[in-house]
Amino acid sequence: MIDFSIPADLAAERDRVRQFVIDKIVPFERDPRLTAHGPNDELRQEMVELARAEKLLTIQAPVELGGRGLTHVEQAVLYEAAGWSTLGPVAMNCAAPDEGNMFLLSKIANPEQTQRFLQPVIDGHQRSVFAMTEPGGAGSDPNQLATEAVFDGENFTVNGRKWLITGADGAKTWIIMARLAANPYLPEGPTLFLTEGDAEGIVIERIMNTMDRNYVGGHAVVRFENLVLPKESVLGETGQALRYAQLRLAPARLTHCMRWLGAAERAQSIAVDYAKTRTAFGKPIGEHQGVSFMLADNEIALHQCRLTIWHACWLMDQGHKARHESSIAKSYVSEELFKVTDRCVQVLGGIGISDETVVEMIFRDMRAFRLYDGPTEVHKYAIGRQILRKEQLS
Repeated sequence: MIDFSIPADLAAERDRVRQFVIDKIVPFERDPRLTAHGPNDELRQEMVELARAEKLLTIQAPVELGGRGLTHVEQAVLYEAAGWSTLGPVAMNCAAPDEGNMFLLSKIANPEQTQRFLQPVIDGHQRSVFAMTEPGGAGSDPNQLATEAVFDGENFTVNGRKWLITGADGAKTWIIMARLAANPYLPEGPTLFLTEGDAEGIVIERIMNTMDRNYVGGHAVVRFENLVLPKESVLGETGQALRYAQLRLAPARLTHCMRWLGAAERAQSIAVDYAKTRTAFGKPIGEHQGVSFMLADNEIALHQCRLTIWHACWLMDQGHKARHESSIAKSYVSEELFKVTDRCVQVLGGIGISDETVVEMIFRDMRAFRLYDGPTEVHKYAIGRQILRKEQLS
């Protein structure tokens, strides 16, 4: 039986999350600590404490680590509510990259690594990064990984350069992807390593100027200069990083979609309110067909995006990997929500391109969303390959 109803307790919690964001977090959208490179650590900590006081901090974490162990569908409902402000997920500690990193670490970190690297992130006391993307190297195609780790039987020495490393500035838990060179001790290939952000050999060259500003610390260019790591720093097994990355990316694609659905709803709400009160040619602009059709298209898109997210989440809750469906969701939702926000800018007219409302910021951030966790073209390529594979088997 297909059931699209939301249980009463989940609906009540959704409303509580939305109200918390409206009352406590939205006012920070005008705070000077929300910089061109995202909210700074001081602002993040202040918002985190507000969420902690409401028992809304890191609610997605496993129960044994202090969270509620939410299902994917429950996350979809609550993350959408949190996304009403782009700062909402930051406050509740369910924003990227921390949310995806916490998920990955909870699956493959050993007990010592969990206590040292994961628990402080869950508790909201420190941030994390996932260092994979490289200039001219790993990105949409992680097989092009150029950063290298050399193992001498005791320690790994890592050298390479990364960029677009979200939240690197000030983060303490680092997950680094490097290609382990051939050696007589361990299987070679792409490998994940765990270390502290202040380790000697991690050099943050600069913070990149980007169009989005919803991630703490922005996006950095990072260099590894003879970074020495002990054997215990390996996360999982050597040579298995690409498999682990897929474990992280499938649900992370969906959580991006959940949060940005909430932001697009916010933009639509602002556009609707404006269309009711702004007049032109003798009546409110919302009564003109050109504007009402844009708002209608937005409502249709928001509904379709929500159902697409829920379906992929439901599959994962049933035990399926849902890689195909999560690629469909990421491709479709990111494109549609960008169109929604673009139409909201159009409805708002001149103020739509100003900071008189948050729609302009959501629009810029939404454009970047189309690239997070793989651009649309990469997902469509994967979808196409899956379609052809099914045809060959039929």
